[in-house]
Amino acid sequence: MHMQGKPPSEKQFEILIRMHADENRGLRVYYVYEKMKKFGVKPRVFLYNRIMDALVKTDHLDLAISVYNDFKEDGLVEESITFMILIKGLCKAGRMDEVFDLLGRMRNNLCKPDVFAYTAVVKVLVSEGNLESCLRVWEEMHRDGVHPDVMAYSTLIMALCEGNRVDKGYELFKEMKERKYLIDRAIYGSLIEAYVADQKVGLACDLLKDLMGSGYRADLSIYNSLIKGLCNVQQVDRAYKLLQVTIQEDLQPDFSTMNPILVSYAELKRMDEFCTLLAQMQKLGYCVIDDLSKFFSFMVEKDDRVTLALEVFEYLKKKNYRTVSVYNIFMESLLKNGEVNKALELFRELNDSDLVPDSITYSNAILCYVEAGNIHEACTCYNRIKESSSIPSIDAYYSLGKGLSILGEVDAVIELVRDCLAHVTSGPMEFKYTLTIIHVCKLNNAGKLIDVVNEMVDQGCPPNSVIYAAIIYGMCKHGTIEEARKVFARMRELKFLSEADEIVYDEILVDHMKKKTADLVLSGLKFFGLESKLKAKGCTVLSS
Repeated sequence: MHMQGKPPSEKQFEILIRMHADENRGLRVYYVYEKMKKFGVKPRVFLYNRIMDALVKTDHLDLAISVYNDFKEDGLVEESITFMILIKGLCKAGRMDEVFDLLGRMRNNLCKPDVFAYTAVVKVLVSEGNLESCLRVWEEMHRDGVHPDVMAYSTLIMALCEGNRVDKGYELFKEMKERKYLIDRAIYGSLIEAYVADQKVGLACDLLKDLMGSGYRADLSIYNSLIKGLCNVQQVDRAYKLLQVTIQEDLQPDFSTMNPILVSYAELKRMDEFCTLLAQMQKLGYCVIDDLSKFFSFMVEKDDRVTLALEVFEYLKKKNYRTVSVYNIFMESLLKNGEVNKALELFRELNDSDLVPDSITYSNAILCYVEAGNIHEACTCYNRIKESSSIPSIDAYYSLGKGLSILGEVDAVIELVRDCLAHVTSGPMEFKYTLTIIHVCKLNNAGKLIDVVNEMVDQGCPPNSVIYAAIIYGMCKHGTIEEARKVFARMRELKFLSEADEIVYDEILVDHMKKKTADLVLSGLKFFGLESKLKAKGCTVLSS
């Protein structure tokens, strides 16, 4: 339009500003505003508000304040929404002194902020986790003689409970009761949960009575908080009574309801009551076997409870409460704690039972056997997984690969690597580089291999026994012993290998080359039909 000799109108600028504001393009809004100034078009108050709001919402507060300064220079008078747009932005940025300056200006030039304005400020500060500033705004509201409404109270009380300021939240709760406000059940729930977290279970129980006295029915989350709190202070019998209330009121208690009681019974060695509760859960239609898996998973999260969990499991086995998943949980936990022999005892016990181990069981067993140095049994477990058309865990692949490479089983390592990368979406970095190294070995150039190793190190993946096996495999198939030795010598210089390790891998290299050479000779004899003639002459070296 400017090129046609017609300057743009305010309405046209307004359309552009609305379009960019709706798409949250704050900087484009500011660019249009700058163009307005260039053409001498002064926005009206509502358009200024729209520009500042778009800038605040897209976190360009300083630009919004610069627009506000232009607003004042134009001699325009602020509306309530003008102040609130800027106040919300300043609250979000934590610039509270400027917030109170604006509130004062609003009070002097326009009107006192109403309850809705203060509630909006509190909500913004709560979303930013700025409780201290919330309380300052709350005091300012009282000084203005503005009475908070239910929304303001509930917003601040729930924020104080989440921010570990439950006592202050309770003071506001009492204010609400004095003002005869209708208190939402969510406020009771927040206070109860916060008191339980603060180990003030007695006060939480008093709030439950108050809640029920007000005509409310407590929901399951409130009962769950109280049951957990009572169990934490060794009052499991009271917790059990609350559990019965949830059943009577048909609140459908879940695992979160039952678990604290089960844990308390286990810690107090009250196993008969433990089993009674399991039986009750079964009658209510719960899948007890699945819940027991969750229970034991919870128990073994803390190392100091693993022994207790095992004792409980020993007792439950007599009642036929045992599953493969529970065995898996314990094997994994014991392995993590370095108790490999105990984990293998559980594996053997599972094998001897009528339960059928799954791929997770065998994967855990592979980790245990490799840790114990029994690679043969680890391979047996791997084969069991493959026979069942399942896939080992990535950790099992990696552990077995390292174990086989240390033993010098180079071909088996490469086969394992290929199997892993064919079946998992993201295998170990070392396995991926294994194939790269084998490919680079075709160049028979030690320098190129060292470049790959350096790239691995840059990626945070230092070479290990699997990589050394890949070098041996690739060089024996595509290169020479001399180049392979140059690679190992250079890696020793770079401190990737010790001198002793270099000697060990050199022996593996020579043995593997001999094996490959023998395989080639045998293949040649078979190809030319000489194998049968040699056997006929009494050669025993070729006998299978």
